[in-house]
Amino acid sequence: MNKTPSWLGKEFVVDIEKVAHGGVFVARHDGRVVFVSHVLPGEKAMVRVFEDRGGSFCRAEPVEIVEASPDRVKHVWKQAGPGGAGGAEFGHIKLARQRELKADVLEEALQRMAGIALRPEVQALPGDDADNGLGYRTRIQLQVGEDGTPGPYRERSHDVVWVKDLPLAVEEIREAGLHLKNWSDVSKIEIASSSTGQLQWLVDKKVKGEERLVERAAGRTFRLSPGAFWQVHRYGADTLGKAVVELAAKQGFDVKANNLDLYGGAGLFSGALAAKFGTKLKITSVEQFKQATEDARINLHDIDGATALCTPVERFINELKPEGMADATVVLDPPRSGAGAKVVAGLLRVQPKHIIYVACDPVALARDLKQLTAGGYKVAEIKSFDLFPHTHHFESIASLVRA
Repeated sequence: MNKTPSWLGKEFVVDIEKVAHGGVFVARHDGRVVFVSHVLPGEKAMVRVFEDRGGSFCRAEPVEIVEASPDRVKHVWKQAGPGGAGGAEFGHIKLARQRELKADVLEEALQRMAGIALRPEVQALPGDDADNGLGYRTRIQLQVGEDGTPGPYRERSHDVVWVKDLPLAVEEIREAGLHLKNWSDVSKIEIASSSTGQLQWLVDKKVKGEERLVERAAGRTFRLSPGAFWQVHRYGADTLGKAVVELAAKQGFDVKANNLDLYGGAGLFSGALAAKFGTKLKITSVEQFKQATEDARINLHDIDGATALCTPVERFINELKPEGMADATVVLDPPRSGAGAKVVAGLLRVQPKHIIYVACDPVALARDLKQLTAGGYKVAEIKSFDLFPHTHHFESIASLVRA
């Protein structure tokens, strides 16, 4: 068997065809697929291959845009782009076009992996269009180099890039100027700004600033331990919470059923449902991380029928009895890898009336939807939101009912 000659370092001109999952774009050259970053469909680009492991594809970045797309703009972050700081891989694209490309990715994933012919609109969050998608991030991580310089990693490396500004961050984080200081003998800095005006930063996990953040979203107040997970977009938690409530209401949410909030974190969705349907609702939040579970117990203490359990979701769903689940709504917000076959099989075994699946990865969502639809559920609706402007990431929520 002849091995494909390596193209590493090779330069050639390609026509960019379409977007692919992961923030890269598809081109072809001499019978092979070339995944190219920092380009746009319809462009012609001179590219240089930076990764080639043989086989049917390689990876490249542009060295010159020969014919530019009308959707190309000056990058929103001067120090990002090819070879620069990571974390804004769509910053060279008009904001409206970014959302179209994300819809392309979701549509293809649903069709190819789940046989579902849908193209949900990827919706903007409040203020993003007016602000050109800048100043939305309330959570930032900075790595620290050996010389004490803080900043994001350079693309495809662990080299720290010193940055003069953090244009995606909210004003409170930018004004604090922590990215402009020297941090000798430090590895990582995590900065968080709350919706109530607090600022907290962790220096190698040691808390500075506010000890506990207070967030308001979806009609409730939430208290978070240092480093706790929360949506990074300033309106992300509120948007997702309200969307889950809306989808639950459409399918006749039953406050007395054995409702579940899987991968429940600090209790956002349980709290949002209580704000809408009252504090008498019955719901169990399941989360494997102890500190998040403790936060959920505090945040849900006034909900009479709420329970927060600290256990892996897979174990919980495997031991769950189907009795009482026929009228239940199950909300699940798994990590980027998705819920997975065992958790989905557990849901199919107990047969809840309604499943609301919150997903941050379209391919993982489509894979799990394939198993759910094969097991007797139908997709009633999918909503998508652009919670991460200038990156390839976005959030989707699928509503499924028993067929």
